[in-house]
Amino acid sequence: MKRDERQSVIMDLLVADGDVDLEQLAARFDVSKMTIHRDLDELEAACLLRKVRGGATIQSGTQFESDYRFRERRSGNAKAAMADCALDLIEPGMTVMINDGSMAAVLGAKAGAKRPLTVITNNAAVIDTLRNEAGITLMALGGVYSRKFNAFLGKITEDALRGLRADIAFISSPAVAGLEVFHMDDDVVRTKQAMMERATTCCLLVHHTRFHQTALHKLANLSQFDYIITDQDPEAGALATLDAAGIALIIADHRKDAS
Repeated sequence: MKRDERQSVIMDLLVADGDVDLEQLAARFDVSKMTIHRDLDELEAACLLRKVRGGATIQSGTQFESDYRFRERRSGNAKAAMADCALDLIEPGMTVMINDGSMAAVLGAKAGAKRPLTVITNNAAVIDTLRNEAGITLMALGGVYSRKFNAFLGKITEDALRGLRADIAFISSPAVAGLEVFHMDDDVVRTKQAMMERATTCCLLVHHTRFHQTALHKLANLSQFDYIITDQDPEAGALATLDAAGIALIIADHRKDAS
């Protein structure tokens, strides 16, 4: 098997399982552990995985966000519940911004229920879902396509946003620490910030496990969001911090629907 094919299979395994073992990979492909080390080095250099002792992981870290294909498989009920809450903030006729991410993709798939709408997005999954929907004026933001984030990013995206205006922007995040929101990637941060600047109202969508987590780049303060939607109460320490600051959460509790 050629190197590119082997690395593609490694990524498929990571998307499916989250982690891979060095020795098991060497045995699977009948190559040396050094060859697998080089494969993992190249994939890590492309920001597609994190090397750990004895193998590699696609799980998020302070400076690393998981591949979109991995994230879209996770927390389906929670994402659907949060998307339903977010829909309550949308009225027909609005102009809505939807950012990158698997959570935002679920919201995009439901947005047709509020037509007619104008939807501005850099999220390739949302673009694919809405491009043929009647009653949706789709404004797809250009830029450099990132397979990892399944989104368009960079200066072209940011410049396009500066010429637009929306009623509401839906922003997702992988990390909330204290009263601040973070992300691992600076290009993603700049695009999210550009959306926030060009929207009258901002809504944060964040899974409850992402509270009390941090990442490399600060995105915003929680106080910059008019609404914060999560799927259930975060752990007690994070909740106490929010309560002390007077920051309220909208809880889209999916647990009763999980069965």
